Amino acid sequence: MTSNRPLGVAVIGAGYWGPNLVRNFQGSASFQLRWLCDLDRSRAERVVGRYSTVRVSVDLDEVLADPEVDAVAIATPAGTHMQVALAALRAGKHVLVEKPLAVTVAEAEELVREAESRGLTLMCDHTFCYTPVVAQIRDLIHSGDLGDIMWVDSIRINLGLVQRDIDVIWDLAPHDLAVLDFIMPEGVVPVSVSAVGRDPIDAGHSCLAYLTLNLSNGAIAHINVNWLSPVKVRSFTVGGSKRTLVWDDMNPMYRLNIFDRGVDITSDEDLGVEEKRNRLISYRSGDMIAPALQEREALQAMVEEYAHAIRTGTPPKTDGRSGVRVLRILEAASASLAENGALKMVEL
Repeated sequence: MTSNRPLGVAVIGAGYWGPNLVRNFQGSASFQLRWLCDLDRSRAERVVGRYSTVRVSVDLDEVLADPEVDAVAIATPAGTHMQVALAALRAGKHVLVEKPLAVTVAEAEELVREAESRGLTLMCDHTFCYTPVVAQIRDLIHSGDLGDIMWVDSIRINLGLVQRDIDVIWDLAPHDLAVLDFIMPEGVVPVSVSAVGRDPIDAGHSCLAYLTLNLSNGAIAHINVNWLSPVKVRSFTVGGSKRTLVWDDMNPMYRLNIFDRGVDITSDEDLGVEEKRNRLISYRSGDMIAPALQEREALQAMVEEYAHAIRTGTPPKTDGRSGVRVLRILEAASASLAENGALKMVEL
């Protein structure tokens, strides 16, 4: 894609998330939104507006047959992602898919193979990976400012929306798993997971759940997801051997805080045989820093990343393979949930 003309794009799905994609593609100089496709024509027409030049269709084949469409963005129910994305790839279109990439690892891997065999971009919209705060967290970890990562704790709880087709793990945990995949140092990956959940309102699947992941460097990660909490909490804490950071997404004034506080243990090299048995523990209480963060809508950054990947042929930050990695953890978590928390290995 060497031309400087805007890339023609079609959004598939005008439901909950589709309008957000429509707005951001329309606001991007890199794209020209040509189609909005949805089974409900009136809903799609309401999204684009009465006087819009964006065409509306209920027929996916009609949209994919348009030679001016270079790329599509899929915001349909998760169970349809495989079918719609595969059709788009076989029509020669670059593909962006909302999370999750598919509903099984096997389906996601097939999409990756199809995209790679055709030289097309396959991208998963793990939106939080494109926020300025997550970019800052990744830089802090990869630069070594936090030291060795020892633990991660994430809380994503709120009241609703209770989904009908998926449980709370598949609805909320992909956000945290995608962030974890994005920020961890090279080679630090989940190797096993244990998940427990409950359905106190008889929704038919778990409405609250707790995931515990063991990482390849010996660290532990804990994820709490819940549809039933009367308060909304979005916090993500990463504990390192040097510093600890806390991301509080509900606090716009101090969204990211870095603490030079922790526990130090005298190293073995400084101790004799007897002293090693009684290690000295000291508590470090240093400064707290709240770095300034550039405010930018994550979806706009994601849209520009999509355009860059298409034009340069380079993998996007959240490519199809990152979507597969998240699905591997979700499948293992579901297997653990079915066995009331049994430890399940994550295929690497």
